[in-house]
Amino acid sequence: MSDYEKACLIRGDGGRAIRGILDRIGDKWSVLVIATLDGGRMRFGDLKRHVPGVSQRMLTLTLRHLERDGLVARTSYPEVPPRVEYELTDMGRTLVGPAVSLAEWAIRHNPLIDQQRRDYDARLD
Repeated sequence: MSDYEKACLIRGDGGRAIRGILDRIGDKWSVLVIATLDGGRMRFGDLKRHVPGVSQRMLTLTLRHLERDGLVARTSYPEVPPRVEYELTDMGRTLVGPAVSLAEWAIRHNPLIDQQRRDYDARLD
């Protein structure tokens, strides 16, 4: 695919589709939840323990959004006390590779980005 075709793909509908998905997976918690669920099905409490710093409320909202988007499946078992488990759907699993690639890019380029920010800020002083 040419650079022009890539740019057209991104701008295709004014960027609406891409913005919608990036809003979901680019939020503070979604990628961490997806990466955590890559290890397999988990209960809510286990997820909360494995996602550093997430509050119960934010984990609940994140899981609801990911479930609504078809990236996470929620299974509720009729037990006392109730048991609920979450796992990636087939589509959710396809997001792991790109998310890891983005994380690798961020880790690799973060020192340069930090330096660029310092240089920029110093020019403004």
